[in-house]
Amino acid sequence: MSVSPSPSYAERLSLPWWLWVGGLGVAALLAAEIWMGAPGVRAWLPFVVLLPAAVAGMAWLGRIRVAVRDGELRVDDARLPARFVADVVPLDAAGRREVLGVGADPLAFVVQRPWIAGAVQVVLDDPADPTPFWVVSTRRPVELAEAILAARGAARTSPAGR
Repeated sequence: MSVSPSPSYAERLSLPWWLWVGGLGVAALLAAEIWMGAPGVRAWLPFVVLLPAAVAGMAWLGRIRVAVRDGELRVDDARLPARFVADVVPLDAAGRREVLGVGADPLAFVVQRPWIAGAVQVVLDDPADPTPFWVVSTRRPVELAEAILAARGAARTSPAGR
């Protein structure tokens, strides 16, 4: 009897290069505005403070990791066991906008990054959880959906998942 490895998927929702350039440009422009040709501390302090703060802020915005590992979907600190997944729907930009638009469910768990067009909607089947679904941004929605469904299938066929 061979044991197949559990399906896995991993992605970091990092910022694209153009947001890094734009963020650093805005921070440098703001530092130059504060400097305005003044001598002394006012000449270098805005650059020493604002540029590292911009880097830290953009690194923080791109910290979220999405993974399917060990029979669960992991989004940052949140974990969803695959056995509670009823269905997974890959979404493009228009589908994500519709799911998160005016008629969105306020109980849904949402991790959305506006610079990432794709997402998946994970419909839950857990009577003890009032959350109807999760919406998670991803650059590869079809691959993530397949990994979640494969993990669900593995959880339902394993003796521990019953």
